[in-house]
Amino acid sequence: MLIVKDLRALDKSWKAAKPGGTFRARPGVVVMKFGEQLRSSVIREYQWYYIDYNGLKADLKNATGPPKDGQHGVNEWTEEDETRFVAKLETELEKVHTKQQVKAMEISRRIAVSEREVKDVVNRLNERGLNEEGPSEEEFMLLEEDLSDIIADVHDLAKFVQLNYTGFYKIIKKHDKMTGWHLRPAFDARLKAKPFYKENYDASVIKLSKLYDLVRTRGNPVKGDSAAGGAQANFVRQTTKYWVHPDNVTELKLIILKHLPVLVFNASKEFEQADSAITSIYYDNPEKWDLYEGRLKKTEGAEAIRLRWYGGMQTETIFVERKTHREDWTGEKSVKARFAIKEKNVNAYMRGELLPAAIFEKARKEGKKSEKAIAEDQRLASEIQYSVLKKGYKPVCRSFYNRTAFQLPADARVRISLDTELTMVREDNLDGRKRSGDNWRRMDIGIDYPFSQLPPEDVVRFPYAVLEVKLQTQMGQEPPEWVRQLISSHLVEAVPKFSKFIHGTACLFPDRINLLPFWMPQMDVDIRKPVAHDFGIHRPGLSGTTTTSDDDEEDLDSDEEEVPRHVARPPTNGQSSRGALPAPADTEGQTVDLPTADEDFPIYDSDDEYDENYELEEARRVGGWHYYHTLISTKARALGQGTLSVLKHMVPAPRATQVPRSARTEMLFGSGPVHTRKFRAPAGKKIYVPVRVEPKVFFAAERTFLGWLEYSIYIGTIAVTLLNFGTHPTPTSFWVAGIFTLLAILSLCYSVGIYLYRSRSIRNRKAAKYYDKWGPSVLCVSLVVAVALNFAFEGRERGIW
Repeated sequence: MLIVKDLRALDKSWKAAKPGGTFRARPGVVVMKFGEQLRSSVIREYQWYYIDYNGLKADLKNATGPPKDGQHGVNEWTEEDETRFVAKLETELEKVHTKQQVKAMEISRRIAVSEREVKDVVNRLNERGLNEEGPSEEEFMLLEEDLSDIIADVHDLAKFVQLNYTGFYKIIKKHDKMTGWHLRPAFDARLKAKPFYKENYDASVIKLSKLYDLVRTRGNPVKGDSAAGGAQANFVRQTTKYWVHPDNVTELKLIILKHLPVLVFNASKEFEQADSAITSIYYDNPEKWDLYEGRLKKTEGAEAIRLRWYGGMQTETIFVERKTHREDWTGEKSVKARFAIKEKNVNAYMRGELLPAAIFEKARKEGKKSEKAIAEDQRLASEIQYSVLKKGYKPVCRSFYNRTAFQLPADARVRISLDTELTMVREDNLDGRKRSGDNWRRMDIGIDYPFSQLPPEDVVRFPYAVLEVKLQTQMGQEPPEWVRQLISSHLVEAVPKFSKFIHGTACLFPDRINLLPFWMPQMDVDIRKPVAHDFGIHRPGLSGTTTTSDDDEEDLDSDEEEVPRHVARPPTNGQSSRGALPAPADTEGQTVDLPTADEDFPIYDSDDEYDENYELEEARRVGGWHYYHTLISTKARALGQGTLSVLKHMVPAPRATQVPRSARTEMLFGSGPVHTRKFRAPAGKKIYVPVRVEPKVFFAAERTFLGWLEYSIYIGTIAVTLLNFGTHPTPTSFWVAGIFTLLAILSLCYSVGIYLYRSRSIRNRKAAKYYDKWGPSVLCVSLVVAVALNFAFEGRERGIW
């Protein structure tokens, strides 16, 4: 990939993309227009059922009205043209909807037939065993191949639905832009009448997972406790998080289920959408945001306190949880601890009216848990209650999502969870509006995604799914090969340390939160990537794609534009028909910046050592003398920088010469300016990038300072020796001793300044420049010059030359 940086665009501020804004490709990115994307993604079985995108696009150019004023060869769009276009669009919608319905019914029947066949084989295996009368290995292989074919069918149908849904909204957008007639509102109603995009794949995925696990294990699936967490009070895992584009979620689920079964918490009942719902209420101090900043900065001992429940609002069991972050150098691992409490007791517990001893009194009487476990839960409950009451923690943010977990029961070595329909909702009463009121959670919403009854300022719908890969491996042991292929594939985008609590708080409280997480600028970048290696769903022995046409007209006015985020998209990731996510862009929008010689962190300007806007805003909040001191320092700094800039322009210096672009560069980027994007946080805010700080960093800074101090003493000793221990002191020896003395003093001052700068940066966990680029070199050169001058003067004094 060729990346070109335009230095004139370095000061461009970062801000969220406006809905309807024109998309501009990043440098080095190949823009694939939708017509090409449609041709390259056609599946053979569906090739005659896709939307006729090229035909509809050509129809838009065949207006039959009178010529437009001032536009040669362009005619007005008439009512007859609109009637013709709508009729053709309705025909295409009927075609796609019918094919989707027929294929979905076919898949359901195939799953039902396979379920009967698998049960029959497993029953024969249990009755007769692995002998001549029992099922053969070939039967299991045929069943596995049949299930793989059904999995490929589900994958192909999801891709078919997603591509057609995008095509319909693309052509409607093109129609409204070219003709001036607004068809989108009416077409939304037609889509609701024929909702081919609202297929829910979760039930199919769970059935296929169960059947595939039975066949893969030859009728002996791993058994164990699949409880939602009741037996998991304290656990430690190595977790890595990824974002998944909605277009890839169904494919990702189907890939994972071929290696790990879906973890079903209650196998005795049919799957319902509410079974996968997880809701958490996060607490914090809305004045200081201690928990938010602690989790963002990853300080030692940083906590997160939340109340979580599984399923709908009628759930009686609530889990009170506390996450505690531990630095690696402590030798401990970050841990999550929790205990269960009845919903009717939550308010009294959080207010301090119900003491922990009373909560666990019934558990002690029943004797279902050991006294040690009850004592640990009671201690945890006491600590959380004390923190909430002393530090004024209140409910601030709610997160909701539907989770699909993949894990072998009673085996936590590999656990993968995929969270879709992630939504954050405000729970506070800070702006005078009563949301939760005196209750521990608001009651005007449940699990009814997309929570359309809420005002826009109360809700944030996350545009991606979140994949968590949790591994428990022995020292030196590698994770399974398929896991490594999965996390390095084009289906996922790594976002280390992503937190739902941090993201929701930062987005829901823009006027109160000043430190932003490092992934915020990435929200405006399309995370889809081209296929890097042969990894995905494959149909055994068959080719999956074909093409339908050979060329596509150039259409630069809209095919390269990004579909606005507020446009709905099909829930291809197994989402229910209750809501939809934004429509996708059809380009690979990755942004890559290469560092320059004097630039260590080129993507985030807010990581600089000093940000005057942020410092001024912080000082203004504190007020008093601190604000005036910061204001004076800021003005003095600006004056000094301005003076230095003027002096640089006044001093004669060689200037860069504009070099014309080569033929290759002209071919790739044209003759216009090439821009890249450099993110800068909004005024008064700062993007925080977590920095690991271990004790050895402090010791290294101290050792470096002591090293400089040692050399300064040596140089000072040389100066004193030259000045005081000569037989016949001369003016030459005096001046040489003065040079060494000055060098020693400068070295001491420089070392003290560097040490103070590094110590402050380490304490503040800043991503500063901890290396010394010029100091050691300048010291060595100065020392060589001083010794050479001393040698030259002494030789002249003795008459040697």
